[in-house]
Amino acid sequence: MDITIHHSFLPHNDPEASLAFYRDTLGFEVRNDVGWEGMRWITVGPAGQPSTSIVLHPPFADPGVTEEERRTVSEMMAKGTYATIVLATPDLDGAFARLEAGGAEVVQEPIDQDYGVRDCAFRDPAGNLVRIQERR
Repeated sequence: MDITIHHSFLPHNDPEASLAFYRDTLGFEVRNDVGWEGMRWITVGPAGQPSTSIVLHPPFADPGVTEEERRTVSEMMAKGTYATIVLATPDLDGAFARLEAGGAEVVQEPIDQDYGVRDCAFRDPAGNLVRIQERR
């Protein structure tokens, strides 16, 4: 079976801040930017990997979301416990320095984990946890 990851979805609550983080700080390409009724879906992805994308989406676009669910999602996003993405790079220290210099919220500096990976962590402007592991 030949299966790849094509899109992954992360919520945003400020499209301009998310765009600045993923495009300007992480260096991702903007692949699509679609607006509808005051909401925006922004598709970004790493250069050189056109078939792998992240869709930054408004978390409440689904009309089936109840007011209680909206509150819960908003609270979890504010705490940084709603969504996570794990990225990989051969130069973890360089990536960390770029993100830190770009003003990203540092959660964890680069460290060798007991389970065998070296990684660091940040929060994007919506509170999503962005972990970056070193490819070895």
